[in-house]
Amino acid sequence: MSTTTIILILAVIILGALISYFIFRKESLDNSNFEQRWRETLLKEVDFYKHLIPSERVRFEVDIVKFFSKTRITGVDTIIYDKDRLLVASSAVIPLFGYPGSRFDNISEVLIYKDTFNHQYETNGKNRRILGMVGDGVMNRHMIISKPALLNGYNREHSAHNTGIHEFVHLLDKADGETDGVPKFVLQSKEVQPWLEVVNGEIDNILAGNSIIRPYGATNEAEFFSVASEYFFMQPKILRENHPELYAKLVLIYHQDPAEGLGKVVNS
Repeated sequence: MSTTTIILILAVIILGALISYFIFRKESLDNSNFEQRWRETLLKEVDFYKHLIPSERVRFEVDIVKFFSKTRITGVDTIIYDKDRLLVASSAVIPLFGYPGSRFDNISEVLIYKDTFNHQYETNGKNRRILGMVGDGVMNRHMIISKPALLNGYNREHSAHNTGIHEFVHLLDKADGETDGVPKFVLQSKEVQPWLEVVNGEIDNILAGNSIIRPYGATNEAEFFSVASEYFFMQPKILRENHPELYAKLVLIYHQDPAEGLGKVVNS
């Protein structure tokens, strides 16, 4: 056997070993920086976390630590506690939980306001109706959330309102450059039109009073996506029962089937 042949055989063996390593390796999940008091808060406040099996709880915790390492959480005229920070991070982790290892790269800071605010970011005066907002222009890579709205999103039993999840879904939508209700980075091109057909049909149902989804979801496609996602994660069984086609599309988008179990990841 020639030297050249031996070298080629060794190269193939080494290449095969490298391919196997990168395909079958598992990401090391080190949650040693996750504090026990945080764990207790999540068990009390976040149903999604509470229903996870132990190994998936570890992944959830690791994702939260990674979020904290990349994203500042700042209080504006209000004091921020561990609970507030954990609920913000949970709102970011939940929509991406079906994509292990994924995280938001298009946000650097979350501003928590003491109350609702207006389009001038004021918390006093008139027209303070905004609960949350993904910033643009000078506020690009920023998110603003009303503290009461953030807390209420995890306090309301049998409610589909969750401002934190709503705003992070907008950020997910925006990842392809447009906030248009079409998350193109997770939908294949052939899936976009069927998704839009479902969205527009459901918006028509809302306007006709034939939907369980609250009227704000009919504002436009982007708001529909975020509002429907709130129902998907907060009231999945009710959404599946009343809007099975929409539910199936959201399973495809999120790689999760929460009606079968919160945090249940599915392959599509």
